[in-house]
Amino acid sequence: MAEFPPSAPGSPEEVEARFYEALQQGDIARLMSAWAEDDEVVCVHPGWPRLIGTAAIRASYERMFAHGPVDVWPENTRRLQTGSTAVHSVVERVGVLTAQGLRSVHVDATNVYARTALGWCLVAHHASPSMAGEPVEAAPPSSAIH
Repeated sequence: MAEFPPSAPGSPEEVEARFYEALQQGDIARLMSAWAEDDEVVCVHPGWPRLIGTAAIRASYERMFAHGPVDVWPENTRRLQTGSTAVHSVVERVGVLTAQGLRSVHVDATNVYARTALGWCLVAHHASPSMAGEPVEAAPPSSAIH
C-alpha cells in the first residue's frame, strides 16, 4: 500500500478533525492529506457511486468545492480502535440551502483509519442520508437475534 504522510502526525481523532475542518474550509490539499494515497481507498458520498482511489476521491471533492466549502459538522461519534485500525461511526449535520432557506440534514457516516508507517490515514469514508432524520440513540434490544 502506498501511503501519503499526513500533514501532521496524530491519532485517528486528529486526522478526523483535519478531514472535517478541510471540508468546512473547502481546502482540497488539507482534505487529501488526511487520506492514505492508495489505489484501494474508498469513498461513498450520499447518492454517489462508490469511488476508488485517491484520484477519483480528489476529483469528487474538487467538484463539491466548486460550489464552496461544505457546511458539515460531526456529531455523536462512536469510536472503535483495535490494533492498526480505527472505525468511527459519525452523525454528520450538514447545512443545505433550500428554497425555504438554510436547513440542517443528518447524514450517517463511517470513517475507517489505518495506522501506517507514516501515521494514521483515512482509508474509507462512507456516508448516506440518515433514515431517522434526527440522530437517535437506541437502547440495545433485550434479546438479540444474532
